[in-house]
Amino acid sequence: MNSSSAHADKLSADGSGPAQQNVAPKDERVRKEGSLKRFLGRPEFASLAGAILVFIVFGIAAGDSGMFNLDGVINWMQVAAYLGLISIGACVLMIAGEFDLSIGSMIGFAGMMVAIPTVYFHWPFWLAVMFAFAGSMALGWLNGYLVVKTRLPSFIVTLAFMFILRGLTLALSIMFANRTIVSGVGDLAAQDWLGSWLFTGNLGSGLFHWMAAQGWIATAANGQPLVGGIPKVIVWWLVLALGASFVLARTRFGNWIFAVGGDANAAKNVGVPVKRVKTSLFVFTAFCACLFAVLQVADVGSAAADRGLQKEFEAIIAAVIGGALLTGGYGSVIGACFGALIFGVVQIGITYTNLNSDWFRVFLGVMLLVAVLFNNYVRRRVTEAR
Repeated sequence: MNSSSAHADKLSADGSGPAQQNVAPKDERVRKEGSLKRFLGRPEFASLAGAILVFIVFGIAAGDSGMFNLDGVINWMQVAAYLGLISIGACVLMIAGEFDLSIGSMIGFAGMMVAIPTVYFHWPFWLAVMFAFAGSMALGWLNGYLVVKTRLPSFIVTLAFMFILRGLTLALSIMFANRTIVSGVGDLAAQDWLGSWLFTGNLGSGLFHWMAAQGWIATAANGQPLVGGIPKVIVWWLVLALGASFVLARTRFGNWIFAVGGDANAAKNVGVPVKRVKTSLFVFTAFCACLFAVLQVADVGSAAADRGLQKEFEAIIAAVIGGALLTGGYGSVIGACFGALIFGVVQIGITYTNLNSDWFRVFLGVMLLVAVLFNNYVRRRVTEAR
């Protein structure tokens, strides 16, 4: 082909210029969303906004009461951390479309599984802890097995276990201690290698003493820092939150959890092991409850039959504030942690104000209702915009 014919091929049909290049048409179903809109659509946005609102309210109401001093921060962070442990378990289970109403009773029962063998059978603390975790997780597996095998609502199955475990906790405490409290565990836990390493004391004590010596943090009359370190429960909370968030966001198992909660039948049809996923999440929830119990027993030095009372509802509410849907398939561990943080700030913060502490539940209920309504409003607006 000569150069003139090649040049002619490049001309347009009417000879006026080069032929236009073929450009693939844009898919109208795909459009970009701004960063702000994506952020507003995140499940944890409402809980973050609610936490900021709570901080503003108590920043004004508490004034210079010391709530936001280092010792005050540790106080409400510790309360939030305990609830955060079980709210993480409740959140991932709710994302999978299930509930566990036995979390609170599991806390009391696991505490007895630690305290009774340690005090009355003279087991080493580490062995009692292993026994408690094994027993709790076995009960969690039984919960999950009954739910997937019988296809009964998890609400009914775990409600039954809530009463069973609470009754066993009360009966065992009366049988061995002749009262509802089994004490004398604190020193044994502090002297145990596993207890002192993972469950008692503070992290970073040397750093806090050094900061006190430099005059950077407040000290007591004897020169010791008012805050001796970061309580282990806060460390556990952060580790568990990061681990669970990574699993949900970055692993195949996390995708399975969302798929099971969104549509279990569709998930099963594409090869997701629905029964195994649900059962393992009940086991994980029981693990979180037992971890709560072990940390509490090691810190307080005793187990009591009424420990964990109504904690199952607080954990579920924290998860809902964090963006988890009651119908499953949607939620965020980080959001649940912000929900737990709201609990901690309100529960401790109200003692720094002039408000009567009897109004704590009323105030907390109002804050929860506002946060949930705001969460639903934001999600609806974002969904309509899409």
